[in-house]
Amino acid sequence: MRRVCVIACLFAALGMAEDNRSFSLGDRARQYLVDLIRLDTTNPPGNESKVAIYLKDVADSQGIPNELIGSDPKRLNFIARLRGSGKSRPLLMLAHSDVFPIDRMQWAVDPFSAELRNGFIYGRGSRDDKALLAAELAVMVELKRRNIRLNRDLILLSEADEEEGSSGIQWVIQHAWPKIDCEFAINEGGAILEAKDGERLFEIQTTEKIPTRVVLTARGTATRGTVPRDDNPIIKLSRAVIKLSESEQPAHLQPTVRRYFRELAKLPEYAWLAPLLTRLENPATLPAAANQVRMHDPDLDSLLRTTVSPTVVQAGAKINLIPNKAEAQVDVRRLPGETREDVLDRIRQIINDPSIEMEPVPAPQVPFTDPSSVLTPLYKAMERAINRVYPRDTISPYMSRATTDAPFLRIRGVAVYGVPLFTRDPGENVAHGPDEKISPKNVEDGVGLLWQMVLETGGNGV
Repeated sequence: MRRVCVIACLFAALGMAEDNRSFSLGDRARQYLVDLIRLDTTNPPGNESKVAIYLKDVADSQGIPNELIGSDPKRLNFIARLRGSGKSRPLLMLAHSDVFPIDRMQWAVDPFSAELRNGFIYGRGSRDDKALLAAELAVMVELKRRNIRLNRDLILLSEADEEEGSSGIQWVIQHAWPKIDCEFAINEGGAILEAKDGERLFEIQTTEKIPTRVVLTARGTATRGTVPRDDNPIIKLSRAVIKLSESEQPAHLQPTVRRYFRELAKLPEYAWLAPLLTRLENPATLPAAANQVRMHDPDLDSLLRTTVSPTVVQAGAKINLIPNKAEAQVDVRRLPGETREDVLDRIRQIINDPSIEMEPVPAPQVPFTDPSSVLTPLYKAMERAINRVYPRDTISPYMSRATTDAPFLRIRGVAVYGVPLFTRDPGENVAHGPDEKISPKNVEDGVGLLWQMVLETGGNGV
């Protein structure tokens, strides 16, 4: 604990603490984001306590009750709570404090500098997930400063280790559930798709695909490369990977995706989707229609199928030597409703080589849950808030391709929604890529919308 205090004092000395100057909501969110990006919480190893202590420093300066919890002093979680009238059960805002690993050679800027360049704030975590965390913190501080009394408690949770094993949220649920027990929650996973003509589709994430990583192993005889061998494991593994990559996974139309496609087809640049909607509904025409979707937009096709992508290949590194083993790791994102065993059986049939060993990568299993309802007070409040600020735009539930730690809350009966605060371009995927960035205006607009959502959920008798 003494170590924690020393680090907190260091942050204050560096000027990273809240200084009580009069900031607008947008200014406050931008400053928090810059500060958070500059705290390197790359996972592994994480070191998320740097963020947790920063959050505590801000909350303490504003008189917001808070605490740091967790079993690892380097990987603490942060919880803060503003008390409401208690008329309704609490609203939870959560965002993870760790960030995805980086390859500095691929970055044009220091990934932890929060450099403002060409109208964007660059930095790892600017999209995933520190922009959301900064917005949530700014909203909580603004509520406290204005002394706005809500009809329900507002809880902020910053959890560690979302990118690797979701151990942070699981620890909090197991050891501190009463501190976050809530009616529903706001999380990452949503987005705003802005079409070329300026129309927006607000994507509220209500469900997500499920990760299932698999290792394929081929074995053979280690020998010199001067004599080709039929059991060369690199060749055997390559054949298996090619078969898997070229196979067509079966198409399924999830209810959430059905509604999302219907709303998406209203945008002019997605008008091509409208004639396919009826064919996607019919099991007899679904495969061919899904293939047409893939020709137009592979990203949308991935919402119709379990996806299989080889990502890592390992074999012997010595020149002129055939290794006795070669391995490939395959990233599988399965559709809700498909079990891990369903997917593994299908992969075995596709490869059709009993000599290829196949094992799931040891990792905590993300639970399968039904989508969060679109009839809850929170979902309806988000719709009202969006319609008030953007009356001409469209809203839809959404199934994200990526995975969050929301399923661990959904399995406990909490309706969790990926909140659509920040605009993304069609096909944009920079959250884990090099030069991750977000514009200051995007941050300002996003925190303003979150402010409206929180007030609509807890401030008007909801």
